[in-house]
Amino acid sequence: MLPAIAHHCDFGWHTIKMQSVFPLGGFHMPSCLIVQPIHPAGLALLEQSGIEAVLSDPGAMVAQAPGVAAVITRNAGFTAEAMRAAPDLAVVSVHGTGYDRVAVETATGLGILVVNTPEANVLSVAEHTLALTFALAKGVVSGDRATRAGDDGFKYRARMIELAGATFGIVGFGLIGRETARLAAAIGMRVVGWSPSGRSADLQAAGVEPMASLEALVAESDVVSLHLRLSPSSRHLIDRRMLARMKPGAFLVNTARGALVDEDALCDALAAGDLAGAGLDVFADEPLPTNSRLREHENIVLTPHVAGSTEQALQRMARLAASQVVDVLAGRRPPHIVNPAAWPGRAAAFTAGKP
Repeated sequence: MLPAIAHHCDFGWHTIKMQSVFPLGGFHMPSCLIVQPIHPAGLALLEQSGIEAVLSDPGAMVAQAPGVAAVITRNAGFTAEAMRAAPDLAVVSVHGTGYDRVAVETATGLGILVVNTPEANVLSVAEHTLALTFALAKGVVSGDRATRAGDDGFKYRARMIELAGATFGIVGFGLIGRETARLAAAIGMRVVGWSPSGRSADLQAAGVEPMASLEALVAESDVVSLHLRLSPSSRHLIDRRMLARMKPGAFLVNTARGALVDEDALCDALAAGDLAGAGLDVFADEPLPTNSRLREHENIVLTPHVAGSTEQALQRMARLAASQVVDVLAGRRPPHIVNPAAWPGRAAAFTAGKP
């Protein structure tokens, strides 16, 4: 029997013992830096494939980067400095869809693949989007606070609405936008949509009414829901001008990326009564700073970037993130490459004997 290398991992679900089948003093065991906690299902897959999981945290990514062959990260991303400190790094696997905090250009220049898990959390994020919408429309959070405080007068002050028949505006029509549209339609909402890539045919095929512009969508919608990647062109897409076009009784929901919204402009608009409320799962700075103005508004429902964090989605994302690490280190092309220009060099390096 081969001797084993063992270590323990505790990520809150349960503690698991991982053992490598690589003999001590024998083959080099490739390692994968786990920047933020992932579900044990992903760790188990790495273990089964003979890859050591090195537990880290965002503040230690540069210090622990040397010698690792792979990285799995969540919303902390992976910096250019950390990549340059890791000469053996082959792949950065993003546990989730967004990769705006990964230095993709640097990775491509260094021949490092960046992959993500775009299909794994679609249903969870779409459901959370509707949950925030319901919480706003039905006064769930403010009602909870009032009840706990013994404020029996809340029931006479509350202003709640029915969602059936209201207009739900989808901004961005990728996988999550499409699933959110399906759920909104299922509760009887009229669903309209706009995509910066001009996907009118896709919108129509999904039963969504295309809008000619973002301006038209925000003016028409009772709920504006954001489902875009963050890019230089989408940063602060929802600014003072767009907020001013929204209906006074409308809600803004963001489960995509915090910087899509000018948060100061949103706070000013809410204070002025220009819209009824907002449901935010994402923020420009995460975790949300203690002095953020967003904390001051009772008509904002806040959740800490957990829309994709159901048990089922966490398992799927962890397995897919880990399986793509296994693919790359085995010389196989992974299914969800963010920077395909890096693949030929990576494949050639593997063929030459350098994974």
